[in-house]
Amino acid sequence: MRDLFWLALGCAAGGMARHWLAGVVGRAAGGDFPWGTLAVNAGGALAIGVVAGLAAAGHPWFSDADVWRVAVIGFLGSYTTVSSFSLQTLALAQAGDRRRALGNVVLSLGLCLPAAALGLLAGTGLAVWT
Repeated sequence: MRDLFWLALGCAAGGMARHWLAGVVGRAAGGDFPWGTLAVNAGGALAIGVVAGLAAAGHPWFSDADVWRVAVIGFLGSYTTVSSFSLQTLALAQAGDRRRALGNVVLSLGLCLPAAALGLLAGTGLAVWT
């Protein structure tokens, strides 16, 4: 039961952070393109890479299963928005804006995969210094 409590707390915090940041970025960028979701997903990919790199390098905080459960499965799992990305991409395509729909797919993959790889590299490097 304790594990579920901490997982739920991570999910709640991640969901609130996603809602806040996606809204801030979306309002600042304006327009119909889902810039807020893209920013959240790219940042979340970077963060999950850093945490995975720290864990892989044996950092004591991130090697712990409880911390992993809260930080990665809970917070970052709830923070990133693959379902929102999918729905927004479909909405763009259904509205006849296939160029923007394709742009969202290309930008999301082009930013999020390298961000996760960069985060993994950074996390592994950070673990050496701690």
